Amino acid sequence: MSEHRSAAARPATAGPWVIDTRDLGRRPGTSRTYRRTVPAPAGLGLVDVIAVPEGADVELDLLVEAVVEGVLVSGTASAATRGECSRCLDPLTDRVTAELTELYAYPESATEATTDEDEVSRIVDDLIDLEPAVRDAVVLALPQVPLCSPDCLGLCPECGGRRADLGPDHGHETIDPRWAALRERFGEASQ
Repeated sequence: MSEHRSAAARPATAGPWVIDTRDLGRRPGTSRTYRRTVPAPAGLGLVDVIAVPEGADVELDLLVEAVVEGVLVSGTASAATRGECSRCLDPLTDRVTAELTELYAYPESATEATTDEDEVSRIVDDLIDLEPAVRDAVVLALPQVPLCSPDCLGLCPECGGRRADLGPDHGHETIDPRWAALRERFGEASQ
């Protein structure tokens, strides 16, 4: 689990990532939908590969339900991404949609009492902080090897040129090291 889910972590009393559960109540089965656009926090993605730019819009479409042990949050988080192709290093943009299902345990509930701090998120002062759960879901939804296209040819290992730009006849002459001495002795005419 993420280090972001500590019981000691107190959510801010207000902010776009925080939901006040007092609006929902504690009666199991009570639910409420939330549609919000919130700014992306720093470091939302895979460092130096692909990420949601800091401050970019993250669209949240969530159902928040009161259950016996706490509040269940489910839905999606969607945002634009920026990164580079893992084969040719060209810049790329895309969109990620992450599915989210997270239980936030009530204080003094059986779930809170029987689980470790990092296993289940907690409700603190009737507030839940969505950012850690959304961060985890988005990072898992991002491609581990982003590509500009599925058939990207990448870079030439000899010259570093982009293979798509070099053409099908591109190649580099390689000589077997065992024959290199003969080539040096007789020059180019030995071929």
